[in-house]
Amino acid sequence: MDITFLLNGETVALRDAHPTTTVLDWLRESRGLKGTKEGCNEGDCGACTVMTRTPDGPWQAQNACILLLPHLHGREVRTVEGVAAPDGTLHPVQAAMVAHHGSQCGFCTPGFITSMAAAHANGATDYNDKLAGNLCRCTGYAPIVRAAEAAAQEPVPPHLTSPSSLSAQPQPEIPESANALAEWYAAHPEATLIAGATDVGLWVTKKLADLGEVAFLHRVTDLNFVDVTETEIRIGATTPIAALREAIAPHHPSLAELFRRYGSEQVRQAATLGGNIANGSPIGDSPPALIAIGATLHLRHGDTRRSLPLEDFFIDYGKQDRAPGEFVEAVSIPRQPDTLRCYKLSKRFDQDISAVCGCFNITVENGTVTQARIAFGGMAGIPKRAAATEAALTGNPWTEATIEAAATALASDYQPLSDMRASAAYRMEAAQNMLRRYFHESQGTATSVLEVQP
Repeated sequence: MDITFLLNGETVALRDAHPTTTVLDWLRESRGLKGTKEGCNEGDCGACTVMTRTPDGPWQAQNACILLLPHLHGREVRTVEGVAAPDGTLHPVQAAMVAHHGSQCGFCTPGFITSMAAAHANGATDYNDKLAGNLCRCTGYAPIVRAAEAAAQEPVPPHLTSPSSLSAQPQPEIPESANALAEWYAAHPEATLIAGATDVGLWVTKKLADLGEVAFLHRVTDLNFVDVTETEIRIGATTPIAALREAIAPHHPSLAELFRRYGSEQVRQAATLGGNIANGSPIGDSPPALIAIGATLHLRHGDTRRSLPLEDFFIDYGKQDRAPGEFVEAVSIPRQPDTLRCYKLSKRFDQDISAVCGCFNITVENGTVTQARIAFGGMAGIPKRAAATEAALTGNPWTEATIEAAATALASDYQPLSDMRASAAYRMEAAQNMLRRYFHESQGTATSVLEVQP
């Protein structure tokens, strides 16, 4: 595969690049740029973070260990070696890390620098969130955050503000429109589609899988959108979770918070909504929420399109209602009053896989439940609605007695498994408590209380 990109200000043109070579491996082994470190090799620790951007877009922090070389086609990338100015002047975040003693062993420091530089370029203020995907075993994070906050007062260096002048020729395996993708995929139905690679990248780095024929979707810009009308919110399949989180926050803030916990800043910049749905994981975080608010899935094969309720897409573990050569094109959500609440339970609060994800969308009128849509991830082999629980609520008074009856009905909806994340009994009790939490929050009772010790 032929790809062209900018690396630390220099044009790089690769011929016959292997499509599943990771950016991390190529930087270290082919270019000798050893500042980008390999830590977890699964997009979790941030030691491999690099900065990327499209010619007209903002800088983004991304994990090079699960970023594949074709993802760079038409983009600009900067490693820690390219953060300082061409004359060697340190970037403000580099100078601040020195001044505030933000580095000890130094292994994680390059990833912190690139994450901080990307956030600095975008005027970030919440560095606890922006740096949550960078792990450090030495400093306790406080001096790093102090350095980021100090650097925020300084201007963005000119070499990071000047627009990219790169032009890259279209490649068949890197389609640049939905029509081109539809035509190519219909002719290559067994190919693997790669959007952000936050899941597929692990097939490469952990399973050492041979993906065969592939197509990269990051340049299919007409599927990267969020359109809000009076009747619906329509989301393109290649919309990154980071952009979706911003767009959805005014309408469903609980869903936006779920997207914040979905993964690190690096993962949110790469992962797409369509990818999260199409991979069919029973513990994917977006499907339960989207099912709870009545989302419709839009699929395409060539010039043929069809739509179905999102809950009908998931048939069984590892099986979805999608034909060969058919791909997720968009998701639409009906506009509605916001009664959605999403509760994610994981061993680590941020950037961790859910043990249980429960999403509740319940309408109460004059003290009676008139509609209930409840969906869980992690409770079955697929993201699944709680039909018996919904029936136990609908038409009944919105009281604790009704909630307790509905909590009992959850046992009719799910027979959860025990695994490394939770036992079946724990999952069931957690799901029941999420329903109780929704009720108490609807009554104005605080359910999340941070106790500060004197």
